[in-house]
Amino acid sequence: MSFDELLYFSLFFVGGLIVGYFIKKLISPIFKKITSKTKWASDDLIWESVNKWLVPWFAALGIYLGWRHVQLAMKYHRWLENGLLIFYVFSVTWIVATVLAGMTKIRSTNNGNVVASSSIIGNIIKVIVYCVGFLVILQSLGISITPILTALGVGGLAVALALQDTLSNLFAGIQIIATRKINTGDFIRLDSGQDGFVEDISWRYTTLRTGANNLIIIPNAKLAGVILSNFYYPNQEVQFDITVGVDYSSDLEKVERVTLEVLKEIQKEFPDCVPHFEPFIRFQQFGESSVDLKAYLMTKTFGSQFLVKHELIKRIFKRYGEEGINIPFPVRNVIINKADKE
Repeated sequence: MSFDELLYFSLFFVGGLIVGYFIKKLISPIFKKITSKTKWASDDLIWESVNKWLVPWFAALGIYLGWRHVQLAMKYHRWLENGLLIFYVFSVTWIVATVLAGMTKIRSTNNGNVVASSSIIGNIIKVIVYCVGFLVILQSLGISITPILTALGVGGLAVALALQDTLSNLFAGIQIIATRKINTGDFIRLDSGQDGFVEDISWRYTTLRTGANNLIIIPNAKLAGVILSNFYYPNQEVQFDITVGVDYSSDLEKVERVTLEVLKEIQKEFPDCVPHFEPFIRFQQFGESSVDLKAYLMTKTFGSQFLVKHELIKRIFKRYGEEGINIPFPVRNVIINKADKE
């Protein structure tokens, strides 16, 4: 390579970098401003993905144009052209995979449903797109992909037999997401008593984060076969109750009135309470030492009930004391029959 050829090559390469840099700096703010004004959230994702490749694309174009001024054997030119072809196909494949995986998250957010934010959906989309991109590269390089597809078809059966457990977890995860009964962010409780927020549904495991900030990792196939409670489905509002016992000498009408006043007072003061819910109480049974009742209230989320319940118990205890309503201790009479001494 002569000095002139090296100079031309360097000028085109640097020129490509400079053009790409200026286009990114000049056009990027304009497109960002335009996309921010549209209601379609996916255009922001598309532009952000394309924007990352502007400088490398123009730099690669500069390399291609500069290399044409270099007098070398034809095989070296073919190598460079094939390398640039692989680079451009890979970059487009990366953009398509990123945009499609990201659009599932954007779509789920607009619908108020975070199911598609599970990593399994994005991973499946990316694997499919990258496989297609790889086949496109092979076909563009003149390599026949028919034998590869045939080998994949035959080998796929052997792989499926060898990875039965893995595939069962994969399809169980897809089934969980497709039914939309368990979504990322939901609070669920398993039949074993373990509970937590669904943090992610991956290709093999579903991860729960507990209140103690620990992780519970469950195979998807096992999760699909257990009985569980989803406190966020069909909505996040949770009705809870507390049990109270009052003395048998109490005026039950007064007890009902006072308890309802406390419930409505709590409902007005705490924003976590559902405002349209009508609090109520129900007497349950004649207990061993008290008449038992349950007071019902509703909060907006499962987690917010605990603070409301904490304050509700304090208020009821204080108000009962002011109104002379007695909460009795458990009482049990023990009668001992002594045998007559001879």
